[in-house]
Amino acid sequence: MVIIKTPRELNCMQRACRLSANALKLAGSAVEPGVSTLEIDNLIAKYLEKEGAKASFLGYGDYPKSSCISVNNVVIHGIPNKNCILKAGDIVSIDVGAFFEGYHGDNAYTFPCGDISKEAQQLLKATEESLYEGIKAARAGNRIGDIGHAVQSYVEARSYSVVRDFVGHGVGAKLHEEPSVPNYGTPGRGVRLIPGMTIAIEPMINMGDYKVKVLGDEWTTVTVDGSLSAHFEHTVCITADGPKIMTIPDDEVKS
Repeated sequence: MVIIKTPRELNCMQRACRLSANALKLAGSAVEPGVSTLEIDNLIAKYLEKEGAKASFLGYGDYPKSSCISVNNVVIHGIPNKNCILKAGDIVSIDVGAFFEGYHGDNAYTFPCGDISKEAQQLLKATEESLYEGIKAARAGNRIGDIGHAVQSYVEARSYSVVRDFVGHGVGAKLHEEPSVPNYGTPGRGVRLIPGMTIAIEPMINMGDYKVKVLGDEWTTVTVDGSLSAHFEHTVCITADGPKIMTIPDDEVKS
């Protein structure tokens, strides 16, 4: 069942989204050669604790860390660890959720570590731009398929592929709510978008084939062909006046 939030609920949820965005921005500032993914995860955990929030991912389905940090051909759900040391040329996808006063915010960004290849730069650019194409389609009266089609058509026109096995989702009092929000689809199909819906739109885009596999830890998901993958995500509210991005850091909010 799709849950429509009241204005009061949206106000409560907004702070969780801002904290998620703040934590993600802090994590991105730590991405540099020689840093371990565990060090970045610890930064996120300490920040959320200081703010009185909880990491949405910690303990979710027994997930062991506060964030997902996925490097190069890891698509999503990379588990931070001390032995994963970043090096120049890596692309680093960081996915962060914050739970605050009964609501979740969820966002992700793929950061370059030092100088990266032109091909990697182009993948990151196209994936981020596809997120905003999806957000533009997230208008009241449209359908879920319009979002997926916007993402899919944008990246496939640039010879990239869309991951099929994992999709975006509703978000609110639960980290994952209805509806599912695929990054592929047919215009005019799927759940109709209604003001008060809050969804996480999150393109996961591969440089090579779309196929992925989950490793033995039952979390880490990689491209089957070893190609690079990028991941960008915002929590978005459907309003009568158009889509509203909720996961914006405090220092980037327009007064």
